[in-house]
Amino acid sequence: MNIGNGKPNETVLIHGASGGVGIAAIQLAKSMGLKVIGTASTEQGMKIVKEQGADYVFNHKQEGYLKDIAASTPNGDGVELILEMLANVNLNNDLQLLKSKIGRVVVIGNRGTIDINPRLLMAKETSICGVTLFYPLKDEYQVTNAYLQHGLQHGYLKPVLGKSYSLEEAAQAQEDVINNQGSIGRLTLKIV
Repeated sequence: MNIGNGKPNETVLIHGASGGVGIAAIQLAKSMGLKVIGTASTEQGMKIVKEQGADYVFNHKQEGYLKDIAASTPNGDGVELILEMLANVNLNNDLQLLKSKIGRVVVIGNRGTIDINPRLLMAKETSICGVTLFYPLKDEYQVTNAYLQHGLQHGYLKPVLGKSYSLEEAAQAQEDVINNQGSIGRLTLKIV
């Protein structure tokens, strides 16, 4: 949450909250005192998102879910922070859900291009930033690692394991990651 500057009592929308990164994001956000709205595309996914502590859960495949998300925010003013796992699908809609002056989107995942209307950013004076784990600064890596280790040791981070693959199924595991449709938790490659 560091790059998104999440603060206690803010509302964070986590798109794709039933996957491994989304589940970790819910747990981290709740540990920091944020109100969490999560989305998933299946009943099983929505159930796991709720079990992880999300305050509200919506099916992002259901028509009208954006209006439901907006209505779930205080005074319908929008969310302060969005963690976006599939920007090429959701980014333009995300911009409509942001709270004026302070709303921000952190792009964590993306699988292609998207057209957005920059006026949505301008009108509300909001922002978008991207994050990757490939090139962290040394101090960012150390802070992130310390926070994750603390969360695991003290129980507020509890990874949810989804489907497991044998080493011989590595190609299938990669294919499933690329073509993900409603996965639950971490996909795991067993090297035993």
